[in-house]
Amino acid sequence: MKRLILLIFILLSIDNQMFSQSNPYNIVFDITSGDTAVHHRVIRWINGITKSYPDAKVEVVFYGKSLTMVENETSTRSDEIKKLAESKNVTFAVCEQAMKVHNVSKAQLLTGVTTVPDALYELISKQQDGYGYIKVVN
Repeated sequence: MKRLILLIFILLSIDNQMFSQSNPYNIVFDITSGDTAVHHRVIRWINGITKSYPDAKVEVVFYGKSLTMVENETSTRSDEIKKLAESKNVTFAVCEQAMKVHNVSKAQLLTGVTTVPDALYELISKQQDGYGYIKVVN
């Protein structure tokens, strides 16, 4: 009986983290497509993740033809991006090298969208920081 009581005490004393998800939910999306169906998909995924895991950190890195997703004049998801960008856990980051190639200025980007000097370095850095990597394609 004493052993049973001791076992129950030990089990109740164990930190709850032992039984919960120990790894943080951090994810970086790599998007290069100008396809609006791809843009819709990544927004849907972000909404699903942030709803199910409010503490998750999500970053979307844009380069190539995907810049249209975050430009004021061409974005078909502008309202959703602006709303998501208000969250401290969601980041939309545009490659400055791609901006030069496509003649896009920071003033043309949606409110809340940030820039990074180099998309590939950003993707590698996030993975080194423990972020899961997802390439968003058709």
